[in-house]
Amino acid sequence: MAPYESGKTSDEGAAEAADLRAARRRKAARYVVPVTVMGVAAATIGLVPALATSGDPDLPKISAQQLIEKIAKSDTQQFSGTVKISTDLGLPDVGGALSSFAPGGKGGEGATADPQAKLAELATGTHTLRVAGDGPDRQKLSILDNAAEYSLIHNGDQVWAYDSKSNSVYHAKDTGATERGAKGDKSDKANETDKALPKDLPSTPKEFADEVLKASADTTSVTVDGTAKVAGRDAYKLLIKPKQSGSTVGAITIAVDAQNGTPLKFTLTPASGGSAVIDAGFTSVDFSKPAASTFDFTPPKGAKVTESGDLKDGHKADGSLKDQGKPSAGEGLNSTDVLGEGWSSIAVISTPGGQGIPSGGEAGGSPDAQKFLDSLGDQVSGKFGKGTVFSTRLINALVTDDGKVYVGAVTKDALVKAADAAH
Repeated sequence: MAPYESGKTSDEGAAEAADLRAARRRKAARYVVPVTVMGVAAATIGLVPALATSGDPDLPKISAQQLIEKIAKSDTQQFSGTVKISTDLGLPDVGGALSSFAPGGKGGEGATADPQAKLAELATGTHTLRVAGDGPDRQKLSILDNAAEYSLIHNGDQVWAYDSKSNSVYHAKDTGATERGAKGDKSDKANETDKALPKDLPSTPKEFADEVLKASADTTSVTVDGTAKVAGRDAYKLLIKPKQSGSTVGAITIAVDAQNGTPLKFTLTPASGGSAVIDAGFTSVDFSKPAASTFDFTPPKGAKVTESGDLKDGHKADGSLKDQGKPSAGEGLNSTDVLGEGWSSIAVISTPGGQGIPSGGEAGGSPDAQKFLDSLGDQVSGKFGKGTVFSTRLINALVTDDGKVYVGAVTKDALVKAADAAH
């Protein structure tokens, strides 16, 4: 028998070879399966945000006009869900810093839960909100922040805000709630609450969408850009783009619920490219009636309660008078004109006394102070003289040496041209 022959029958050899291959597969599986599982898990974790809004549902064709009408006719009175808002203006996240400037600082004596100050934090960074609504007189918005939570509750004629970090409460009255209830008026005018509820800071996709659609006109291109899946719901994508040149706005996409017309997601991308400037969307949503207890609130034991009148009447939260004789931010600024229209419109504002950015001498005579001021913006010149442009990824402002401020969602060059044309 040749040295290389095993002496086994062909059937026995085949069986042994099969057993050997099976053993090797089992051994390999001990290593391959865990690696594969970990790889799939890692990929899945990375894809979770995308999967939340991915998909291409097969929906009936719809025109842009029909989709806008669908949004306008939507009357979603009852909802609850979670909203994620990311804002990237190219500025540092000032969420914590803003609370430091509130009376009493971060959770210190005199700290308040004033909504105007707290909701301004949504202007930077990424935030998770829980929202709920049941008609025009019952809404709740909660900002989740690690172990802390800030809640703003509107229930009938009562408006409450609670900051768990400082254990402080803000209280105000909605003076229009009783009248709305008596008339059963559902108009926009009737739905306006007392100024205790901030109106200039959108916090849901619908509020963002409403602001944009109000401004849409001949200067705007509006099309339907396919479909998407948002928060588990089928949606159409409305694509809005400026027709004019010079705007810093690249495009706005609004994902609209195919069933009820409610905007589910709002995304604004800059003309310069890169990540979205504003990305606000539901990660989960339920359009059934929230439980009545959702809007109940009783100040926790030991919480400091500040009435809205204490702040409106010029008092600090601790009862002392605010500083007198010092102009507040924006005081003395008078808008004198608006140049252009649509997306390229520029507001022109006069500064108090017609003064621009202070020079090094005005800043204490220090060359370092002047360098610091210069570093905050770009120095420009033109027919208007000299000035400084302060830029974000969306809003730019030119402050001229003669005390004019040109501001808008336009490029630096557009601001300089506007200032030249005005002189």
